[in-house]
Amino acid sequence: MTASRWQPVIGLELHVQLNTRSKLFCSDEVAFGGEPNTRVSEISLGYPGTLPVLNKEAVRKAVLLGLACGSNINTRFYFERKNYTYPDLPKGYQLTQSRAPVCEGGSIPVRAGDNYSKAVHLIRIQIEEDAGKSLHDVHDKYSALDFNRAGTALLEVVTRPEIYSPEEAGAVLAELRRIVRYLNISDGNMEEGSLRCDANISLRPANSSELGRRVEIKNLNSIRFLQQALTYEIGRQMELLNRGEEVAQETRLFNPASGKTFAMRTKEDLNDYRYFPEPDLPEVVLESSFIHELKSALPELPAARYQRYVSEWHLPAADAAVLVEEKEMADLLDEVVHLGHHPRTAANWIVGPVRSGLNNTGLLTADRLSSIITLVEEGKVSFSVAAQQLLPFIIRHPGYTASQAAQQLGIIQTASEDVILPLVQAVLRDYPDKVKAYKNGKKGLAGFFMGEIQKRSAQKTDPVRTREVLERLLR
Repeated sequence: MTASRWQPVIGLELHVQLNTRSKLFCSDEVAFGGEPNTRVSEISLGYPGTLPVLNKEAVRKAVLLGLACGSNINTRFYFERKNYTYPDLPKGYQLTQSRAPVCEGGSIPVRAGDNYSKAVHLIRIQIEEDAGKSLHDVHDKYSALDFNRAGTALLEVVTRPEIYSPEEAGAVLAELRRIVRYLNISDGNMEEGSLRCDANISLRPANSSELGRRVEIKNLNSIRFLQQALTYEIGRQMELLNRGEEVAQETRLFNPASGKTFAMRTKEDLNDYRYFPEPDLPEVVLESSFIHELKSALPELPAARYQRYVSEWHLPAADAAVLVEEKEMADLLDEVVHLGHHPRTAANWIVGPVRSGLNNTGLLTADRLSSIITLVEEGKVSFSVAAQQLLPFIIRHPGYTASQAAQQLGIIQTASEDVILPLVQAVLRDYPDKVKAYKNGKKGLAGFFMGEIQKRSAQKTDPVRTREVLERLLR
């Protein structure tokens, strides 16, 4: 059987670490890094007799994500114990949700190329606590355990098995990262473990509705690794099926160095975890006013913003994709346009010099960027000088207005013919052959002359007035 006879079917379990100040069921501080086992307490270490207290902020952030994804918000839900034994799980169980999650249903839009052409549906969004971390490279003969992460608040977002390629899976993960950042419920930094992914994949004969035997790939912490792991796993399973062999139902890990997955353990079934309701936590009841308040506070999400930029403002799809990647950039664009600038002009500034200039420098307000754009549109400063000199100066010196900064830098353009005329005459005098060629029909040389004039004036001559003088002298 050829590759085209098989269809991969993928479902994702996406783990979002919430940016709450404390853990899900206790007051331990949550922060990346730090000395091992310094952000722990009797509760997060599971000492006998300790009792959990639910973090309300984690519930708020869970409901926000559910509303953003169009999920049904369950006004009554509870927590369950998921029982399994693993060294980095100090209590011997994880507090999570199975039968009564906070959110059910919903979807994540998927952008393929220039359009959001599909939505991947969700089964549920549940609140759960994270485990600790096993460190296998600290000591030669044994593993070390760091429980700083144990008890941190997570959201597990479970998709339906309706993803059909590694690229589509990567697009789902990328969109969720954008959404949680827009909502400010997580920083989404995959390199720090704030967003992780497990992928369930099986192959079935094309045109069949029956799913194949499922393999789970655990702990994928980048979009690239997710796509590489799925690509390898599709090939591995395809080879087995083509030889008439069965695919083992198992949990596998991905080795980025080799680009291959390898078996970790036989895949557990749900009943292996012996779920039962957490006896030390009451049922949670959400008031309708709480949900309504959060719904009214939802920002415009990246997919809607992207569509608006492309459809209404007619921005290039590539620019729109860059702009919606970070909410701060998209907010800046909207504010600058609101101040009266054309969307394409504002977008060119933000995608270009602003985006590169803000990498290591700080934040730029809309009114200050607007004032720079206005100086360029009025012909008082050239675009290149404004981008290369004025913008960095404004960012470093917030006390200056754009006009004051331009004066300080000495970059104000002049339209005075007393200044422009001698410059034009000097350039034409220095290039008599090109003047002759221009008059014989090579009109494109006008750009060469303009470039020379601007270079000699350090771009301080008004280009419109300069071109008028140049054309007059070339007649």
